[in-house]
Amino acid sequence: MPNIGPLELIVVLVIALVILGPKKLPGLGRSLGTGMREFKDSITGNSKDDGKSELGTSEDDEPAPAASRDDADTVSRPRG
Repeated sequence: MPNIGPLELIVVLVIALVILGPKKLPGLGRSLGTGMREFKDSITGNSKDDGKSELGTSEDDEPAPAASRDDADTVSRPRG
């Protein structure tokens, strides 16, 4: 296996920056990281739902939004 040092990594990153541009490079890195994470999870058999199901929560369970201060004032004030 070839030995990849810091100089080689810098050269590859500079070439990627020149080809893709500074606006698309963060999105490419994010999607590459997401893809690698999904691949690793598929190989090991882990998924996002496994961790949450052990805790007894799911993605659909969201707390209800708290009432704003204006809503609380109008509810507590007597009309009249």
